[in-house]
Amino acid sequence: MLEGIEVKLNCNYFDNREEFENIANKIIFTGAIDEYYNYCFGELEYRSVRFETEILDKENYQGNAVVNYTEYEVPYTRIIEHKHFEFGTQPKTVISREYSDKWDRTKEPYYPINDEKNNALYEKYRKLADKDEKVIFGGRLGQYKYYDMDKVIEQALNCVKKELN
Repeated sequence: MLEGIEVKLNCNYFDNREEFENIANKIIFTGAIDEYYNYCFGELEYRSVRFETEILDKENYQGNAVVNYTEYEVPYTRIIEHKHFEFGTQPKTVISREYSDKWDRTKEPYYPINDEKNNALYEKYRKLADKDEKVIFGGRLGQYKYYDMDKVIEQALNCVKKELN
């Protein structure tokens, strides 16, 4: 799929923006749409997460990769047991507890906050993006929408169909 295409990793788009814009006819941007437009309408709000990781002296902790916790009294939102992603058989296991965290620009924006205020602000950015024929905005941050993986793949395939027609 990438044969003959130069691939650059660990590059900050905004540190190299002019270079990237000059080497491509189309850009697929999956970062934050408000950041792309330099927050011209204001800052969208996100929720971040923080992880606490622990090595446990047991073969299995929870029996599968991810267990979500929705109870108010439980301080974390999920526990990830990493060995189940790769069918690990190690005598110890590694888990990560995921906690919701207030977002600011120094943290990773994981989830959009899709309330009335933020959705109205995003609409302004979307209208601006609709006029930009060179950039395709995708993913949670580019479309300011929560996506499960199956929906991300569906959106990507729909985008490809639209671009190729």
